[in-house]
Amino acid sequence: MPSDEFQIALSQFIKDWGILILVATFFIYRAWRNKTVKNQLPELKNKGAVIVDVRSPEEFKMGSAPGSVNIPVSDLPRRMGELDKTKPIVVCCASGGRASTAAAMLKAQGFGEVVNVGPWQNAVV
Repeated sequence: MPSDEFQIALSQFIKDWGILILVATFFIYRAWRNKTVKNQLPELKNKGAVIVDVRSPEEFKMGSAPGSVNIPVSDLPRRMGELDKTKPIVVCCASGGRASTAAAMLKAQGFGEVVNVGPWQNAVV
C-alpha cells in the first residue's frame, strides 16, 4: 500500500495539474480521432458516401466541403428520407457537436454506416 506521503503528493499533483492533463488529453484525442476519420474519407467516398453538413444554411454558405449536402440538424428528422440508408453517411458541422447529435439520430433510424468527421473542414479531401 502506498505511503501517506505518496498519497498526499499524488493528491496535490492531481489538484494542481488534473484539469490541465484532462484538457490536454481531450485535445490530443480529438486531433488523433480527426486524423483517423479524415484518413477514412477516400474509402467512404469510393463507397458512395454522402457528406451531410448539419450547420445552419447561413453557416453553410460561408464555406462547406465540396459536394456536401446541407441538412440542418433541426431539419434532419423530417429530411432523413432524402438520404440512402445503404450508403455511408458522413456528418459534419462547425465543431462536431451537432454532427454527433445527427449521427446518433441517423443510427437510431437504421442508417448503417454513419461517421462524424467533426468540423466540416475535415470532410475536405
